[in-house]
Amino acid sequence: MIEALVLYVPGAVIVGALIVKAPTLRRRWEQPLMRAVCTLLVGGALSVFLSAPPTIVVVNRLTGVVNFSAPLVYGLITVFSGACVVLILHWSGTPTPGVRRATRLTMAAYGTVAVAIVALFARGEAPVERVRDLDTYYANTPWLREMIICYLSAHTVSSIALTVLCWKWLRRLDPSMRPLRTGLAVLMLGGAFGLGFLAAKWTAMGARWSGGNLDHLSTYAAPPLGATAALLVGIGFIVPLVGGSAPWQDYCRYRRLRPLWAALRGFSPCGMRPVPLTWWSPVGIRLIHRESVIDDGILALVHWFDPAVREEAYGTARAQGRSEEEAALVADAAMLAAACRRRTAADGAAAHADDDAPGCPGPYPLDSRPLTELARAFQTSPIVARARDQATHA
Repeated sequence: MIEALVLYVPGAVIVGALIVKAPTLRRRWEQPLMRAVCTLLVGGALSVFLSAPPTIVVVNRLTGVVNFSAPLVYGLITVFSGACVVLILHWSGTPTPGVRRATRLTMAAYGTVAVAIVALFARGEAPVERVRDLDTYYANTPWLREMIICYLSAHTVSSIALTVLCWKWLRRLDPSMRPLRTGLAVLMLGGAFGLGFLAAKWTAMGARWSGGNLDHLSTYAAPPLGATAALLVGIGFIVPLVGGSAPWQDYCRYRRLRPLWAALRGFSPCGMRPVPLTWWSPVGIRLIHRESVIDDGILALVHWFDPAVREEAYGTARAQGRSEEEAALVADAAMLAAACRRRTAADGAAAHADDDAPGCPGPYPLDSRPLTELARAFQTSPIVARARDQATHA
């Protein structure tokens, strides 16, 4: 049962990812990239599900062919491997004619391997059903031996290509492209697990060919490595698609604004208070609400801003080699942090008197944009922390 769960759980996660992305895949089905993503997810999920021992038994019984699951699973693994290479080719930014040529070659090569797997199985003899150790049991059987070599070789080529291409691309990718960088890193990790799966399989097969017996590597070590590899590869291709979507970008911005929101939500200009949101409000509305709370808090603190704090922080940042833009950002964050501390420490009556004074501040008092960068400096900059401490002890 545990052995089956090791395979079923990753398969269920891949199916979940496919369901989540189904609307996007349907709307953009004409794009080769979307078709390759769908093929990869379907092939990965099926190969994991169908390689579980309970499923193997059911498929063999339903078809009435002993070991019918072998060419089925090996063919799906081959399709999955080819889809991985095609996706990387489309992601790499190669000129369209080059992508098309490479895609056709990849599809032809892996399609040929899939056909060869079926033909070799039909030509060979596998009278004894093997649910867990077919590779090693038939390692020296004519035609079946070649079938196993075909699928392992195709999978080896795709795993190496996937890992190498992702590594090269990751090295030259702009650090600001976080979803894509995360996806590539996960793909590399999936490739590493895939190579671990292949190492266990090849070692067990080599032992059989040399007269030894290391079947446990193929029977018990390889399956969880392969399932993990399929799961990570599926996630790696999904992450950039999700990360590039508007709701995900809104969520990331919403999360990064938390330090500013937490510091400023207690302040509001002219006695105004933000309208509370319901727990089911969409992330886009939550982002607008959080930005409004931050803007209102900054406007409420305008009477507490000290230009001297800003000038000192700006000079310190420039002395540390920061650019003019970065120094201005840190200076604004330092002045805002100091204002928060002084406003909190001040007498409540005096603070409200300032807030209720005629002519509540209209113009935006800081120049730093975007707010996410201001929030990051507000939370992490040592210069801002020092300005905050100095305001506390003033």
